[in-house]
Amino acid sequence: MKLGVLTVPLQAMPAEEAFAYLSSIGVEAVEIGTGGYTNDSHLKPSEYLGNPAKIEEYKAMLKKYNLEISALSCHGNPVHPNKEIAEGYHNVFVDTCRLAQMLGVDTVITFSGCPGDCEESKRPNWVTCAWPNEYGEILEWQWNEVLIPYWKKAAEIAKSYGVKKIAFEMHPGFCVYNPETLLRLRKAVGDIIGANFDPSHLIWQGIDPVAALRELKGAVYHFHAKDTRVDKYNTAVNGVLDTKSFTDLGGRSWVFRTVGYGTDTKLWKDMISTLRLIGYDGAVSIEHEDGLMSPREGLEKAVAFLKEIIISEQPAAMWWA
Repeated sequence: MKLGVLTVPLQAMPAEEAFAYLSSIGVEAVEIGTGGYTNDSHLKPSEYLGNPAKIEEYKAMLKKYNLEISALSCHGNPVHPNKEIAEGYHNVFVDTCRLAQMLGVDTVITFSGCPGDCEESKRPNWVTCAWPNEYGEILEWQWNEVLIPYWKKAAEIAKSYGVKKIAFEMHPGFCVYNPETLLRLRKAVGDIIGANFDPSHLIWQGIDPVAALRELKGAVYHFHAKDTRVDKYNTAVNGVLDTKSFTDLGGRSWVFRTVGYGTDTKLWKDMISTLRLIGYDGAVSIEHEDGLMSPREGLEKAVAFLKEIIISEQPAAMWWA
């Protein structure tokens, strides 16, 4: 495994400055945003598509700092009920696949997206209840009429540009938010679909990330190192479904934290070991969204934490067996 970072928290720095800094603190791989919900300050498709010379300069810059690209990230909602919005996210996805081909990257990260509840909808409708019965009807329409058909076509586009892995971040608010929904879409579309496994979104749902990793053996295509702190007092009163602003750090039922500040070290060691157990040997990519820490402090604490627990070498022969 290699220690990686999603570079978005360093968006105020030019790409080369960010790469030099990350290399200096021991980072080996970078995950780079290309648009959508993900900031594209370090790789704007409009500046690089159709410009092989700039692509070669970018590759040389990465080589200069001994960095590789683990994935390109273009989180968005290409099945948004507003057709104009959906088209915008779709175009970013296609442009990201084109960039991936030029850069020799085989993994693109995004969200599954979430449609509305019918053709006339204006906003997404994330269903969380089985009753009243119309919620089930909405789900069937979303999956069978919108989500599966869209991703079947999008997968073919991705393949045409050499993308081998579309890694969905399982995120509440979108149709794919847990292992069951990820595997449902993978079964319908094919094994180009897998997970960008981010435990932070699973922890607050009450999902055991180690059990989830085992369930997704063979379908984990990328890994985000981000933690969540569940506030036992606020959760005891209001549960985990929380629509308060992320700036309300003391009032929310849960908040994102840098690794080791949300759950204990044992859980992170178990996750890293389980990644090795299920055959994952890619990047462990830090996504820093801790409201209590600056970008530099949060990243550096995460790097120091993960350096102690990441498994970077292949296992030795079992001489004792």
